[in-house]
Amino acid sequence: MTLEIVSPETSLFSGQVNSVTLPGVDGSFQILNHHAPIVSILKAGVIKIGADSFTFSKEAAPKFTKVDEKNYTLAIHSGTIEMNDNKVIVLVD
Repeated sequence: MTLEIVSPETSLFSGQVNSVTLPGVDGSFQILNHHAPIVSILKAGVIKIGADSFTFSKEAAPKFTKVDEKNYTLAIHSGTIEMNDNKVIVLVD
């Protein structure tokens, strides 16, 4: 599935991923390929991204923390997520 993470300043990430775990206001939840459409509000926490490979812009790279070769995390203050047609768009603050 395609994941896009966008902040007010810039696009932080855009690429193909296997999974994304998000800090929802009612608890963390994970989205996998072909998940049902969803819109949700995010609270402060960590987004966990699982993918076979990662490419970050020079500006965005310092914001991500490498867990291992196939997993990175991104700390956020709040945000909104929409999943539709196997594309996840995350607006973060």
